[in-house]
Amino acid sequence: MIAGIGVLLDQPILVVGAMVVGPEFGPLAALCVGLLRRRPGTIGRSLLALLVGFLAAVVATAVSTWALTAAGLVDRQMLLVERPLTDFIWRPDALSWVVGLLAGVAGMLSLTSKKSGSLVGLLISVTTVPAAANVAVAAAYGVWDEASGSALQLVINLCAIVLAGLLTLAVQQLWWWNLARRSRRPTAG
Repeated sequence: MIAGIGVLLDQPILVVGAMVVGPEFGPLAALCVGLLRRRPGTIGRSLLALLVGFLAAVVATAVSTWALTAAGLVDRQMLLVERPLTDFIWRPDALSWVVGLLAGVAGMLSLTSKKSGSLVGLLISVTTVPAAANVAVAAAYGVWDEASGSALQLVINLCAIVLAGLLTLAVQQLWWWNLARRSRRPTAG
């Protein structure tokens, strides 16, 4: 809902604030682990958490948009004017993939190392929460081209994060496996 207001006001500060409190990286990380380890239960629970979480957030944001509109605090015209500071949220491009891939690598590295504090910075770099919020706001106002662009941005970011997270975990697993194998070799002495 914070990101929904942020896109209507074209306020990056509100959008960034919403990104910081986004809870989606936990299920994304679990999905990567489930895929790597071939654990259908983990994969299913992770996908369900993502689906239910994003659907609930979109519905709550759409309802709050209607309530704020009824209260006279926001209106459809706010969505239709040029919003140069936040229009990237619904206009994905090749850099959306690059940012999502980099975020997936950084996120997995922060979770698998003692640097989990950097996860906050990672969450700010990806537009999953703002894209979901913009889907809700645009759908609430019937601006379908913007809703579909935001949905595409969300899918790109989620897929890129999972792909990069999975590859990062696979490389780490291979690295540690090789290291363990070398340490078990007898040394000539």
